[in-house]
Amino acid sequence: MGSRIDMLKRALEKDPDNPLGLYGLAVELFKEKRYDEAILYLKKYISVHEDEGAAYRLLAQSYLGIGDIEKAIEYYQKGIKQAEKFNHQSMVKEFQLEIDSLRSKITG
Repeated sequence: MGSRIDMLKRALEKDPDNPLGLYGLAVELFKEKRYDEAILYLKKYISVHEDEGAAYRLLAQSYLGIGDIEKAIEYYQKGIKQAEKFNHQSMVKEFQLEIDSLRSKITG
């Protein structure tokens, strides 16, 4: 029996731009700390689907997983724009707090 990741990858072979498949696979990869792969699928996901913010959170967290704080901040900022567009104020605040926290780590 294959893993969930294998099943999702096989499903994406048939329908490579399926937003649910791309996002689902990225989540599973993230859970396994396979951040580089998660980033690839998340970027593809946001290129084919207008996300309301959650994918940007996962992208930022994936970049943190590989130690790239600058990229994490960049994706939180992009996430804020999307969250504002869809009027998700709590997400805007959450992302801003994350950015502030990361900036304080950089400037230390």
